[in-house]
Amino acid sequence: MASTQQLKSRIRSVKSTKQITKAMQMVAASKMRRAQDATKGSAPYERAANELLTYLASQGVTDQHKWFVKRPVKNRLLIVIASDKGLAGAYNSNILRLYLAQLKADDASGVKNLTIAVGRKASQFVTRLKDTEVIGTYEDLPDHPEGAQFHAILNTAKDAFESGRVDAVDVLYTEFISSINQTAAVTRLFPAGFIETEVSDAVREAIYEPSIERVLDDAAYRLIGSRLFQALLDARASEHSMRMLAMKNATDNATDLVDDLTLEMNKARQSAITQELAEISGGAEAMK
Repeated sequence: MASTQQLKSRIRSVKSTKQITKAMQMVAASKMRRAQDATKGSAPYERAANELLTYLASQGVTDQHKWFVKRPVKNRLLIVIASDKGLAGAYNSNILRLYLAQLKADDASGVKNLTIAVGRKASQFVTRLKDTEVIGTYEDLPDHPEGAQFHAILNTAKDAFESGRVDAVDVLYTEFISSINQTAAVTRLFPAGFIETEVSDAVREAIYEPSIERVLDDAAYRLIGSRLFQALLDARASEHSMRMLAMKNATDNATDLVDDLTLEMNKARQSAITQELAEISGGAEAMK
């Protein structure tokens, strides 16, 4: 049995760790709430874009558009979104496992692939794989990636599809369903698609300037960008949620460990007291 002094030292160490994990849990919870609100912000915009594209598709404008044309998939670009930091439970392992499954499926189908890695964990992982061509890595993106890095990712994917270098572009990310439910998912950016919806009279009767083709270009680009943006927001919300749960579990485990160590220390102290009393009683009996 460990000495009382050793147990006291371990208890202090575990309590110090518990304070850190508790603080990280509270920070992650605060960031998750903000990220969760942000994931809902793009929904009205996407509905409006789907309505506009539904109307334009009914006019036959999307049939031969460069972003909507479907080709046999011989080359595919995968955009893998992971985190920059660890301590987020199974967040990174889930998305990287999905990435490996996609690579194996492509190999089995004879499809070549390129990769864009978003997040330090994804970058570190893909660089260790053999025969994987990485055309871009992006790290330390903010919670709202609206700047140059976001447009660099989007434009790289767009240029690769337009030039015929790839026939499809997919995003691998963690979909945020709720604070306790997140799922690794795949969504397609190119060729572009949309969800058919009811078209209002305002959209039907609108006059499109300078031309319907120009409006289609802008609407499609923004819709594709909103999907990539939504994937990044979902991934960040999922990361904060899983980190919050991981730190909560760590805090709970630290509490249980402190209780166990305290009980062990009390037993050790009681044993020492009992031993001392026995020695005193033995000495008193010997003096009689």
